[in-house]
Amino acid sequence: MTSPGDLIPIPPVAELLGATFAAAGFELHLVGGTVRDALMQRDDEDLDFTTDARPEQILALVEPLAKTIWTTGIEFGTVSVLVKGRLCEITTYRADRYDRVSRNPEVAFGESLLDDLRRRDFTMNAMALSVTGDRTFTDPFGGLADLVTGVLRTPATPQESFADDPLRMMRAARFVSTLGVAVAPEVQAAMTALSAELGRITVERIQAELTKLLLGAAPVAGLELLVATGLAEVMLPELPALRMASDEHGQHKDVYAHTLQVLSQAIDLEEDGPDLVLRLAALLHDIGKPATREFVEGGRVTFHHHEVVGARMTRRRLKELRYSKTIIDEVGQLVFLHLRFYGYRDGEWTDSAVRRYVVDAGELLPRLHKLVRSDCTTRNKRKAAALSRAYDTLEERIAELRAQEELDAIRPDLDGTEIMAILEIPPGPLVGKAYKHLLALRMEQGPLTRDDAIAELRRWYAEQ
Repeated sequence: MTSPGDLIPIPPVAELLGATFAAAGFELHLVGGTVRDALMQRDDEDLDFTTDARPEQILALVEPLAKTIWTTGIEFGTVSVLVKGRLCEITTYRADRYDRVSRNPEVAFGESLLDDLRRRDFTMNAMALSVTGDRTFTDPFGGLADLVTGVLRTPATPQESFADDPLRMMRAARFVSTLGVAVAPEVQAAMTALSAELGRITVERIQAELTKLLLGAAPVAGLELLVATGLAEVMLPELPALRMASDEHGQHKDVYAHTLQVLSQAIDLEEDGPDLVLRLAALLHDIGKPATREFVEGGRVTFHHHEVVGARMTRRRLKELRYSKTIIDEVGQLVFLHLRFYGYRDGEWTDSAVRRYVVDAGELLPRLHKLVRSDCTTRNKRKAAALSRAYDTLEERIAELRAQEELDAIRPDLDGTEIMAILEIPPGPLVGKAYKHLLALRMEQGPLTRDDAIAELRRWYAEQ
């Protein structure tokens, strides 16, 4: 009879490590996501192992085999090694103790594989395969059955599991996005009841889970779970706040539903795999609407300048989530610019306006194109077609100007050194003012000849 373990290929590096640990009298098992992904036939470059050997014993066993060894997680029982080109994480059996107050567990090493598997987050991550010769498949909590049915359950009760480590609730939403599974009813109920506990988890861990969720195949489903359980109120309150705002594009949808649709449509436009900046911009592009909502005559709802408010809110939220400055700046700029196109559909832009659109977007222009196109969620086919044609026209204008000018690197016709030489002035604020004047002129009129640029500079200087 075929065992589930027979369906899991054991890489040569795992066989080598298994033989090494077995010769020393220790157990070694492939475990967690490595086993789960192998059963799902998903690629997994990294290998996770668990063992009864203590960290110092693991180090002694792998030193003759490993090209590189990392001990940054050794206080938690983990030694990471690079063997035969594969990254392997080997962790001593864990039986952590949680005080359910602090942000991290008190690390305690266990004595058995069963204890180690019981402390894991979900049953489909609590399966193990021995690599010390007998290929024993261990699945004490029905993880394989849950994997087959696509249901996320916990080895212990979900209340106990989530109280121990509240981050597991976000991980559940991440797996909904990345694995396409659904949470069991009792799991969702516990997430809802314990959502406030997420507040005792470090921001860095929360951000890492949110990023993985957003980069998954179905982030909308994961986000919906965060909102439904109240977890979003703790770590991304701007998202559930959108449920209270009506979208100015029509009364048939609210801004929350619109936002999730924009995210889905932006994902459909991705060309080179998941784009975190684009997905964050799509998710956050309208978060300024609740703060700017006004009711006007005729029953209409307006959100004037919500892109300005939203960009500021976006930067603040991403900073609090400890995202990098680059991501904060790029996402914030996309949110700020996402409405500018709507001034184009009502009339022809001048070449100057097109130049400003391109220059202000800079390297973000391809993403801005995707975001603006995704922002059209109207059910009115005629209106949607008109918006699409208008944006087609704008892209054509950009292409035409690119053929004539170096749009992506617009600079004034004279640089700072030339300005100082022509006006015979030293470095200082006046040089910057002159530079900005020439840049504005370049935007308005396009390239000038050198003589015309010098004449304009002298004219401007005479007026100062």
